[in-house]
Amino acid sequence: MLKTATALTEIAMLIYWALAIALTLELVSIDPALMYSDYENPLVIAWNWSFFPIDIAFALIGLSARFARVSGALKFKLEIIAAVLMLCAGLMAISFWIVTADFEPMWWGMNIWLVLLGTLNLVRAKPN
Repeated sequence: MLKTATALTEIAMLIYWALAIALTLELVSIDPALMYSDYENPLVIAWNWSFFPIDIAFALIGLSARFARVSGALKFKLEIIAAVLMLCAGLMAISFWIVTADFEPMWWGMNIWLVLLGTLNLVRAKPN
């Protein structure tokens, strides 16, 4: 179940960034109620895009660990890297919102999920 939840989360992250790109290119419109706080502020936009590399990395590395044909030792290393990046991405977002005293349950929930899922994956990872 953990592997399925993790793979679905990684796929959802790739979809999130595909939508962010489509929104930036004005190919789609998203209801402002679904956006994060102050989403039109250039500094907040830059803050959000600063997560792009870490989010894409954990998603692609994690999916590679699960679905690519890699040796047991490499698979274990990829799982650890993906879990650490996932945990860090969630923790960085939550830390920012704590510092800015901004509480939006939907965005906090998604990022707490990343912290918990990343932590669970680290705890349960076993070398092959």
